[in-house]
Amino acid sequence: MSLVRWDPFADMAQLREQMNRLFEQSLSRVGTEPTATSTWAPAVDILETENELILRAELPGVNPDDITIRMEGETLTLRGDRRVEKAEKDWQYVRVERAYGTFQRSFTLGLRVQQDQIHATYRDGVLEVILPKAEEVKPRQIKVNVERALT
Repeated sequence: MSLVRWDPFADMAQLREQMNRLFEQSLSRVGTEPTATSTWAPAVDILETENELILRAELPGVNPDDITIRMEGETLTLRGDRRVEKAEKDWQYVRVERAYGTFQRSFTLGLRVQQDQIHATYRDGVLEVILPKAEEVKPRQIKVNVERALT
């Protein structure tokens, strides 16, 4: 039986070569066509006031007709599609960094809302969804009655 000295750097060099090949293959496609199949998730903020929740989602370049909002129980789901812009016949993409394709985001709100009162607006690439809280979850101030102790 012969002893073989282990060289950890040989394994790292092999891994580096494999990674380089992977990047070369993926980068060779850049500039030939847009990455229409990229997965993306729009940034979302959710704010809470005394009477409502407000959801704001960044959706630049998304046609409002391609946005679906669904409320089921305490879960709000946004779906949509940002389509690739067709290049003019004498244009060619040099670099594509924006993601395209369909998206879906779901949020468990943790409280009941008045589903028939939900409304949404879309302005300057920002979707705003107003979700009025159900009456039973709105905060109420409770008066404390003070009783005098008997002495």
